[in-house]
Amino acid sequence: MSDNSTDSDALWSHPLRGAITDVRALAAVTGEPLPAAAAEDLQRVFKLAVTLDQQLAANSSRHDIMNTLAAIRGYTEMLLEDIGHSQPKLNDSLIALLQAIAKADAATEPAVESLDTGTSTGTSANTNSALAAEPGFILAVDDLAENRELVARYLSRSGHLVVTAASGAEALRTLADTDVDVVLLDLMMPDMDGREVLSRIKANPDWRATPVIVISGSQDMDGIIACIEAGADDYLFKPFNPVLLQARIKAGIERKRWHDREEQYRQQLERNEKFIRATFGRYLSDEIVTDILERPEGLELGGDLREVTIMMSDIRGFTSLSEHLAPAEVVAMLNRYLGTMTDIIMAHNGTIDEFIGDAILTVFGAPQRRDDDADRAVRCALAMQAAMEGINADNQAAGLPALTTGIALNTGAVIAGNIGSERRSKYGFVGHPMNVTSRIEDHCEGGEILISDSTAVALSGNYTLSNRRELDARGLDRIVVVHRIEEATHV
Repeated sequence: MSDNSTDSDALWSHPLRGAITDVRALAAVTGEPLPAAAAEDLQRVFKLAVTLDQQLAANSSRHDIMNTLAAIRGYTEMLLEDIGHSQPKLNDSLIALLQAIAKADAATEPAVESLDTGTSTGTSANTNSALAAEPGFILAVDDLAENRELVARYLSRSGHLVVTAASGAEALRTLADTDVDVVLLDLMMPDMDGREVLSRIKANPDWRATPVIVISGSQDMDGIIACIEAGADDYLFKPFNPVLLQARIKAGIERKRWHDREEQYRQQLERNEKFIRATFGRYLSDEIVTDILERPEGLELGGDLREVTIMMSDIRGFTSLSEHLAPAEVVAMLNRYLGTMTDIIMAHNGTIDEFIGDAILTVFGAPQRRDDDADRAVRCALAMQAAMEGINADNQAAGLPALTTGIALNTGAVIAGNIGSERRSKYGFVGHPMNVTSRIEDHCEGGEILISDSTAVALSGNYTLSNRRELDARGLDRIVVVHRIEEATHV
């Protein structure tokens, strides 16, 4: 190294020169040849020393000087690990070189020295071993080839798989193609700098959980704060402390692993929920399935008193019709009818209690109550009768007979909840109004909708009612007043 440095540089550059000169001298006279990798690393140290001398002479930026110091430091530490105590004098000179680099780092920016932990000495290998993390996939981004190579070699020794990128654009392409555990990001790069890369990583929903450790020779506090606010998980200065870097990488890998596990659990829960909805949605209404998924206590036996509107629909003369058809034709005809009716009922937020042969028992008002339960029940019944024309057209095309249905509606208080035993239960309804609805349905003609007086009182819309009559139905202790509903004049 030359003597063309400034007075301020001389405070740390002269000791650094002396340390490198000592290393060079001892390497030249060592009796035992160095391993090939160590010999190459030693030559890199000498080459970088020349680069540093040129930077000082040219009054280069602190960022460039810190990059070079970081590289000298990294290769020196790897030399210590490779040589160990087999050559004590050379080992001691390498330790002295690391100490000179630490002083150089402190001299260039003493105000923020406390943010790093200085250099390690001959014990770095043991400390790194203690801090060794679960092997991770590390992306090192730096525009300088020697820095990329140094980080890749250093972290590979700790068992990590390391890929490098020479620019921000290359780093983003790598992230798009691979699942990275930690990103080591240089801040000062041409074209796309580290801040822009960081911003794009944190803006991408697939990458934002990836820990980013910014490594830079810049010790501008405003810049550090800006990076942390932008989502950086940590900020290390060049020349970085390898022990500290290992600790940060270990923490980053652990965070990424936890995030990945949480994401897997979330995806599994979503798959389970979709399976539950797809499976049980064939037997229960969407509202009941949602209630079970969102409220685990919804599986407990028991119920509560609810004011509901009950609808029962039935195909007229289905038993005699089915006697003249093949079983496959009966099933096809029934499934066509029930499929269409189910879609209409669910579109009106009705809860199908059960299919009883060709009959459908539906309730409006549980598990979720709405102010227009009775009106929705009536609109649903009208839509079901209107759909019979299309069903019968399909039946005729298939050579099957036409169908007619009767629909009964009744409003009253029932117990709604889980009924049965711990091993076998269903969400159902119990109460006298259920029986009343069934008795009303017995009196329905084909194509007719009968509603009880209690349902008529509960309606808020305008409907055409006719044929008021009193039913003295079997099993009931009182007369039931019913109306035939023709159409809705205002909904």
